[in-house]
Amino acid sequence: MLGLLVVILISWLLVWWKGDNPLIVLGVHPNRQRLKELLLGMAFMAVIAVINFTWQAYIKQISYQVNPDYQFLDFLGGFYWIVQAVLLEEFVFRGVLLYLLIKRIGVVNACLVSSAIFGIYHWFSYEVFGSRIILMIYIFLVTGCGGWMFAFAFAKSKSLFAPVGLHLGWNLVTAIVFSSGPIGEQWLVQHGEEVQWSEWATLLFFTLQAILAPGIATWYLQTRYSSGKASSV
Repeated sequence: MLGLLVVILISWLLVWWKGDNPLIVLGVHPNRQRLKELLLGMAFMAVIAVINFTWQAYIKQISYQVNPDYQFLDFLGGFYWIVQAVLLEEFVFRGVLLYLLIKRIGVVNACLVSSAIFGIYHWFSYEVFGSRIILMIYIFLVTGCGGWMFAFAFAKSKSLFAPVGLHLGWNLVTAIVFSSGPIGEQWLVQHGEEVQWSEWATLLFFTLQAILAPGIATWYLQTRYSSGKASSV
């Protein structure tokens, strides 16, 4: 939490230094439209995550069972950890730095740079830097495409609500529902020995997965905001 507060403070100072209003630049002032974007993003990525894990379970011939030791306090702890982690990443990667990049090099180039940095960042957060090249490519593609989606959502909606919603929807379902993440076993735990895939098959599967959700989100955002609709301040 301290790290998040420091990032927010630095963001505020950078915006003020540039002579802008941080509430406007980051779009953090809540209104009905932005709350709608937050909830819609969460719902969309939650559905994508459920489809993804259901498909994987079928192909890998595994199942999920309810964790008998899972308690409400475990949920609260996991929920808090994920929310603060998502907010930290969004303020760092889709906050002031992306705003400044957009002003300097345009929306598309700025989003590409942001997504590439986000993908590289996950080499280190997942501790895969220097490991097998296929694994590094997979991590870069999946997280980088996600980073594009979050960045484009910020650029089009001019608010952090949309990317936070998309990010939260995926991370909450992935980590809390299917126990796939750094917080360990949560509500559902894997049962059965999965069929092992080759590295190239895994790369192909997850590449297609990474393109689907960002592609739909990009199309939706481009269609919605090209028609002149935007979130009000």
